[in-house]
Amino acid sequence: MAQADYKAVIFDFGGVITASPFEAFNRLEAERGLPQDFVRKVNATNPDSNAWALFERAEIDAARFDALFAAEAEALGHALDGASVLAVLSGSIRPAMVSALDTLTGAGYRLACITNNVPAGHGAGMARSGDKRDAYEQVFARFEHVIESSKAGVRKPDPRIYLMMCDHLGLQPAQCIYLDDLGINCKPAAQLGMHAIKVTSGEQALADLSGVLGIDLLS
Repeated sequence: MAQADYKAVIFDFGGVITASPFEAFNRLEAERGLPQDFVRKVNATNPDSNAWALFERAEIDAARFDALFAAEAEALGHALDGASVLAVLSGSIRPAMVSALDTLTGAGYRLACITNNVPAGHGAGMARSGDKRDAYEQVFARFEHVIESSKAGVRKPDPRIYLMMCDHLGLQPAQCIYLDDLGINCKPAAQLGMHAIKVTSGEQALADLSGVLGIDLLS
């Protein structure tokens, strides 16, 4: 597709605009003497019906998540409560990504965000606070539209959430670029016709996006 045919760039939030939450999870695992990527393993077990999935769809509250996650962790051989996982979920904002958002807006691209988040707490992986003084809210304000799984009741990689965004923007998937740090979330976007970019680092994401759009987002 020609560069001029893309109308919108749709971002994941945690792990794209912010540093990856997996880094925080790894620190927690090290502190607790748990195997590396144990949180990821828990969340990958029964991924559509486990505590994490239920919480991101706002089907359970924080207290229930705490208990269910602990039971799932115990079933996999280790003790870890859900509340401790939520406590480290906030990620640090990548300044270069925020600068790129402004450059994209100046170049005429529409910006949107699809984020899997949870309805309690505060930070990159939690529901929005609505406080305009908050650093996360200042980033969210740059998007024309934001879909939060905890409010929409549907989460990535369900194709419906990508189509919800396209419907809101009035665009076809092929007119959109999508960035996410999880390949499982990039796959349905690509299958729908979006140009999907899997994010492994902020620099790589901006380099790939610059190449697709033909504009410099790295300087």
